[in-house]
Amino acid sequence: MKQLTEILERTANRRSFLKNSMVAGAVATVGSGILGHGLPAFASETSGATITKGDIAILRFLAAAELIESDLWIQYAELGGIGKKAPIEVNPNEKLNPYQVALSNLDSDGPQYIASNTLDEVSHATFLNAYLESKGAEPVDLSGFATLPGSTAKGSSGKLRLTNL
Repeated sequence: MKQLTEILERTANRRSFLKNSMVAGAVATVGSGILGHGLPAFASETSGATITKGDIAILRFLAAAELIESDLWIQYAELGGIGKKAPIEVNPNEKLNPYQVALSNLDSDGPQYIASNTLDEVSHATFLNAYLESKGAEPVDLSGFATLPGSTAKGSSGKLRLTNL
């Protein structure tokens, strides 16, 4: 009973949970590809596999979703994230703004988490668009739809946005 109580009382590290979940998902994806077809889950470039119009449509949809998600995270990072240049590192001498302090009360690594997630989301959109271009497809550009005024809170860039927090 004591062991069960200790397990239940442990706090989960969010990043560790996400990392382990992603590794498990990747293993499951590869495993299902091998077991289901007797072949690797990912076709190699030399296999002669071509990308279909349907594949391109799905990838463009995903790239658009990642761009929208990036827009949200960038706004969040402007107000609550740390660091302004990659790689994002915690500077113990950096003074946190009131929003970052409040986030840190909820989760001590909240500002770091926001900054790291922002970089991840931007990289997802960049990767998908680069892949589309490598296949001769048009990348997704939603900049023409960035018409909403951004936050007026201190720290915001004030840029026009796709979304508005």
